[in-house]
Amino acid sequence: MSDTVLTDVCFENFTLHPVLLQGLEEAGFIRCTPIQALTLPLTLEGRDVAGQAQTGTGKTAAFLVALFNRLLNNPASPQRRAQDPRAVVLAPTRELAVQIDKDARQIGAQLDLRIALIYGGVDYDKQRAKLEAGVDVIIATPGRLIDYLKQDVVSFRAIEVMVMDEADRMFELGFIKDIRFLLRRMPGPSERQNLLFSATLSHRVLELAYEHMNDPEKIVVESDTITATNVRQSVYFPATEEKLPLLLGLLAGTEAERSIVFVNTKWACERVALTLERAGYRVGVLSGDVPQKKREALLGRFVRGELSLLVATDVAARGLHIPAVSHVYNFDLPFDAEDYVHRIGRTARLGAEGDAISFACDEYAMGLPDIEAFIGQKIPVEGIKNELLLPLPSRASAQERASAEPSVIEDAMADAAETRRKRRERDAQDGRRPRRESRGRSTGPRGSESRQTNSRPQREDAAARTAPSDLNQQQDRPKRRRRRGRGKDQSPNSAGAGSAQKTADGGAKGRVDGAPTPKLTARIKQTFRALARRISGAPRA
Repeated sequence: MSDTVLTDVCFENFTLHPVLLQGLEEAGFIRCTPIQALTLPLTLEGRDVAGQAQTGTGKTAAFLVALFNRLLNNPASPQRRAQDPRAVVLAPTRELAVQIDKDARQIGAQLDLRIALIYGGVDYDKQRAKLEAGVDVIIATPGRLIDYLKQDVVSFRAIEVMVMDEADRMFELGFIKDIRFLLRRMPGPSERQNLLFSATLSHRVLELAYEHMNDPEKIVVESDTITATNVRQSVYFPATEEKLPLLLGLLAGTEAERSIVFVNTKWACERVALTLERAGYRVGVLSGDVPQKKREALLGRFVRGELSLLVATDVAARGLHIPAVSHVYNFDLPFDAEDYVHRIGRTARLGAEGDAISFACDEYAMGLPDIEAFIGQKIPVEGIKNELLLPLPSRASAQERASAEPSVIEDAMADAAETRRKRRERDAQDGRRPRRESRGRSTGPRGSESRQTNSRPQREDAAARTAPSDLNQQQDRPKRRRRRGRGKDQSPNSAGAGSAQKTADGGAKGRVDGAPTPKLTARIKQTFRALARRISGAPRA
């Protein structure tokens, strides 16, 4: 940990339990970060706190120290049963829950407290058996925890401390109803201590805090910028087809041992990862479709240095502390400006330095102004030179693939396909409509399953749910299309753009109505490149 993010306040200055203080010293925690120095005087007195600070500033240790100290200094209620935990920590994603559990076991290695990690995608019966045996602290995602709660495997009647980490992400993933369900089954806000931490505290998060917390104190670590000051940010304006060549060129020009590439969709995650692997990089992939055990294994290999690149959706953008990440690449600009802060927060953690490089392509560039407004600064623009655009690697032949080492990406993709197949079979057995395997936005897991936030509804095939007689009537009925930008409807027989063009052999050469023509698409891209060169102020070589 760099001295630049530490204060002069030491943990020994607080009235901590001796065993806890010993564990902190053995784990290397001597001096406090700003968020720890500001919140611990309040939380150690039993006050409720809503804390906000930049990513990588020690928020996890801040609430773990307060939680452990309260449980050690206050004996459990005599009426407490084995299935009544004393504290619960709620996290929005599995990866964040695993990270919190890791930190808790490191700090509390000498404590006589039983900790259970509960999340979906792994052994259900083992987690159930651990809860039935009795635990003191539960670290969990909401989905799996609610399942056990409804089965009376666990009860919240004796909860003394409730912690909610990355609360704003709970709203984004649609967990707010689940959170309210859990909070209402705990003792009242005045009968427990409530701690809420996040890198960003929106108005709706604070509304939840004041509703279910006992007069919380809002603590915000002031900073000149929302993003870490040691992150060197830059943005390129490539065309969509230039993004992969540009990424290869930038990677070739750096000697980074550990980098993360963020994308918006699971399909893009697989495509980028396969391209980088064919280029000779040691790559791992992290998305919602990859099974949990495989994700943990890939993440472990990345932390140990066995993999140099990690291609991920926003599953890995929150709470994960991966040491020595030197570069973060936003291959796709995120949909949400807050996600940009969390993405680039994977580098320059705890006072280190790092680089955050973003690609503002013609598909996602419209989100850049919102990002710059949210972080309160203009991101420096870099020009694209021809030497940065490297050719894409060709696919290996069957003979080369047979002699090469097993592909990490293809193995993960095969596991993801198997997960989707089992999901479809389970849905078919339950009589539910099969999930649509779309290439939409991947927002990460919800307990035991991934939640999609695509705006387009899931639809079955029209012919499958339309009677033959109705289908014939629909075919005989003249179709009407609305021309983009016009107020009038036009039938297929009307002249104008969108009607099918006849080829020389009499076949129909169709084009989706309202879609731009190839000529218009080329003109848009040409205009976009000219605009990018004007912004960068550097003509292309």
